[in-house]
Amino acid sequence: MKTKMAAIQMVSAPELAPNLEAAGRLIAAAAAAGAKLVALPENFYCIGRKDTDKLAFREPDGSGPIQQFLSDVSLKNRVWIVGGTAPISCDDDRRIRSASLVFDDAGKRVARYDKMNLFRFEQGAERYDEARTLQAGTQPVAIASPFGRLALSVCYDVRFPELYRGLGEFDAMFVPSAFTVPTGAAHWETLLRARAIENKAYVVAPAQGGAHPGGRRTWGHSMIVDPWGDVVAAQADGEGVVLGEIDTDRVHDVRRRLG
Repeated sequence: MKTKMAAIQMVSAPELAPNLEAAGRLIAAAAAAGAKLVALPENFYCIGRKDTDKLAFREPDGSGPIQQFLSDVSLKNRVWIVGGTAPISCDDDRRIRSASLVFDDAGKRVARYDKMNLFRFEQGAERYDEARTLQAGTQPVAIASPFGRLALSVCYDVRFPELYRGLGEFDAMFVPSAFTVPTGAAHWETLLRARAIENKAYVVAPAQGGAHPGGRRTWGHSMIVDPWGDVVAAQADGEGVVLGEIDTDRVHDVRRRLG
């Protein structure tokens, strides 16, 4: 069974409204191109001027403008959406959960995965420590869908292969991301292709890609990788729609040949 899918690349701003407009426009373009499953990048709703900016957009689980947007746009375009990440409130007022929410084509939320592995990086003047603003999730998630079994993850999770292997077999894994340029240039494609090869599954990696108003630059290179480890579609920089397919027969064939 073949299903057309799309990985959306964005260059998100600090303000919510233009980010939702851009996401809606790109999702509509993907749907018009025939995609039935569309994935947004990490923090599609906001790349702020400082790390704490995203806390202003926190929402209680199950309600709020970001979650309502994801529900509405999935229903409007009749597509399933892996909603990058949304800022969901937790029991710590200084932090949020970075939650990847999945909505079906009727606008119903069918899954939530909270990012488990939090990014920390220092190189020259570039420093990140997500633990200052995020509370780590505790539960891996994979779900059944009309397109096969889907595994959820977020960005830095891709460096932890045990997360995926612990889920058992799946047909596609999602890695919505906002990689830095130094780590992206060195590791991004290698990590994605490795996860595809070792799990014999598709990897769908929508990313932030470009220069953001706050001065941050993200690596981009959104891509779709097949179960053999081949990159079947990619976009280096700037916003856009990366189209590909999930072919469950291809998954089964690779697993049959490799044992």
